[in-house]
Amino acid sequence: MTSSSNTPFVTPATSTTNTRPPSPSQPPPTVAADNQLQDDSSKLRTFLSLLRKILALSRQAGDVCKKYIKGKPCKPYNSTLGEFFRCNWDVTEPAPSITRPSQAPPQPPLDPSRPNGQKPVRISFLCEQTSHHPPVSAYWYYCPERGVNARGYDQLSAKFTGTSVRVTPGNFNRGIFIEITKRDNEEYQLVHPAAALGGILRGSLYISVADTCSITCPKTRLKCLLTYVEESWFGKAQNRVHGVVYRYDPNDDKYTRVKDVPDRDVLVKLEGCWQEQITYTIPNSAAVKERKNLQPTSDKQLLIDLQPLMPVSKTAPPPEQQLPNESRLFWQGVTTAILEKRFNDATKIKQDLEQDQRERAAKRKEMNTEYKPRFFTAVTEPDGRPDLTKYGQDTLKRLVNNAYQIELLPEPGIDVPMK
Repeated sequence: MTSSSNTPFVTPATSTTNTRPPSPSQPPPTVAADNQLQDDSSKLRTFLSLLRKILALSRQAGDVCKKYIKGKPCKPYNSTLGEFFRCNWDVTEPAPSITRPSQAPPQPPLDPSRPNGQKPVRISFLCEQTSHHPPVSAYWYYCPERGVNARGYDQLSAKFTGTSVRVTPGNFNRGIFIEITKRDNEEYQLVHPAAALGGILRGSLYISVADTCSITCPKTRLKCLLTYVEESWFGKAQNRVHGVVYRYDPNDDKYTRVKDVPDRDVLVKLEGCWQEQITYTIPNSAAVKERKNLQPTSDKQLLIDLQPLMPVSKTAPPPEQQLPNESRLFWQGVTTAILEKRFNDATKIKQDLEQDQRERAAKRKEMNTEYKPRFFTAVTEPDGRPDLTKYGQDTLKRLVNNAYQIELLPEPGIDVPMK
């Protein structure tokens, strides 16, 4: 869990293939407006809109975020048990909805957080390290104004293959579960692809993705398979991706490869570069013919241009309103020493923090007790969907309103004597 590795489900900016059109003058459609059409075309529009946002900010193989696309891979701090992080994102101009799938969707603004006289949409985020062995963090995104929630577990599994490190989702990481409460609680599950961290021997790290991931919505009976193409040993990395959106049976979900999906079921074909532009076409298939207001098109339509995207700045509680185990305050001494290039001091402070965690673990073992999360109901859930405690729900609701002050819950037997 790191305070810089999570971004909200909004699309900061895209462009057309050749030129960038001006931002629409009218306010972007809301989720409620899209609810007026609950036909098959409306369901596909919603699916494509979510797919665009997921490709923009949740492309993840392990936790490949925009900072890795724009910058270089870096090693975060090792999270400690009970450490947590919370923040807000304010977006004044969210990405416009896709209204006509047969045509390229309207392009979002360059800076979705710039003041424009309108009330911003707020996305709040809460994450807690619920397990240390193995390291697992539960997280929850919360946007009550748009009726969107997203949750899951952040857990990675890494294996050294000789020249690179292969990073895959851990056993408890079942993906990101996105729920749209204003559309009869539709749920979309994004399953993460695997990634490889290369360049270790040369000392120049880079990330490559070669795997197939999926996005499914049982309620709308729509599914997307995305295949990240394996790179050649020679030549420049292409970062190619291709996939399909198709109708599927949740009770008979048997296709795991793009090439196995029958042409008659395909609604959308996707292709492009996951660092640059991704386009789509709508084939003249049986599934398309059955849907009203959906016209096939052989011309490539731009779904999203990834090149100009940058993360929206987050707002975290000020230090005086953070708890001792809140990420930025907890690691403040280490961070300050590193920034001031006092590396010996940073090492000493880090060692002291780690020793304190070992002592706390020893006390739990002596008392034969397990750590109980504060914000989430369990260390992990079998289905990969973490649930919030009453304390966690209240914390998120207060966070939406900039009410950062929360009560410190001491751990019995560790912070306070057992009753």
